[in-house]
Amino acid sequence: MTDQPESSDSKGTKRDFSTAILERKKAPNQLVVDEAINDDNSVVSLHPDMMEKLQLFRGDTILIKGKKRTDTVYIAFADDTCDEPKIRMNKVVRNNLRVRLGDVVSVHQCADVKYGKRVHILPIDDTVEGVTGNIFDAFLKPYFLEAYRPVRKGDMFLVRGGMRSVEFKIIETNPAEYCVVAPDTEIFCEGEPIKREDENRLDEVGYDDVGGVRKQMAQIRELVELPLRHPQLFKSIGAKPPKGILLYGPPGSGKTLIARAVANETGAFFFVINGPEIMSKLAGESESNLRKAFEEAEKNAPSICT
Repeated sequence: MTDQPESSDSKGTKRDFSTAILERKKAPNQLVVDEAINDDNSVVSLHPDMMEKLQLFRGDTILIKGKKRTDTVYIAFADDTCDEPKIRMNKVVRNNLRVRLGDVVSVHQCADVKYGKRVHILPIDDTVEGVTGNIFDAFLKPYFLEAYRPVRKGDMFLVRGGMRSVEFKIIETNPAEYCVVAPDTEIFCEGEPIKREDENRLDEVGYDDVGGVRKQMAQIRELVELPLRHPQLFKSIGAKPPKGILLYGPPGSGKTLIARAVANETGAFFFVINGPEIMSKLAGESESNLRKAFEEAEKNAPSICT
């Protein structure tokens, strides 16, 4: 039996490296992304104790830094149900920061955000097809009315209204890259809708859209999301991830919806195989159709099939 490796810090206390992985991270502003309860595009939620550590007050505007050198500004609210080392944000916020659930972001104070004099906002072309009437009056005006929403140049947001959802992008902000849209801010929305580039659709199904099955979603995320996003964990401990998962239940209970949500949140390829499209009365054709379906799915691995 060998002794565990130890070291002494500047205070002379011994530190056990064998349990160092279990220690809390030193930077208090490094928080883990969690799914939001409030679907407001301008709000993120933190535990009250964490807000106190970061010297934040309810309603403060904060700067959040994500992946690929992305950062943006949001309003911080306190949430007692949020775990202390986590930060809750919805799909729109996660998309702007290029992060997914379980990723780590850094939170910083941002007290110098000024009221915007003028912002230029344009819709995404494929979300306004068939929309009639004035887009500003139907979507933007109710969204920004007395809301004091912080915005950043280049960010996207989703507005629901008129029995549909429309995506918008912040094209330009004045006087600075970050600003707060106040009642006297001029919102300029004239111009041709912009074409979608590499941005993900904000109205895709995610964990926020699945309700009533929180226990089942927690199990599915552990079985599916963890191996897909963190395969190195299984390699390091020598455990084999589950080869598959079976969802069963009556039609309309949400099986396909859950599979789509997991695929969108993890960035996996989702391929639906319907029974009537596979089955055939000709001998060997059913097997051939099934083989073609899986060949297409394998080209886009990792895949989730239902």
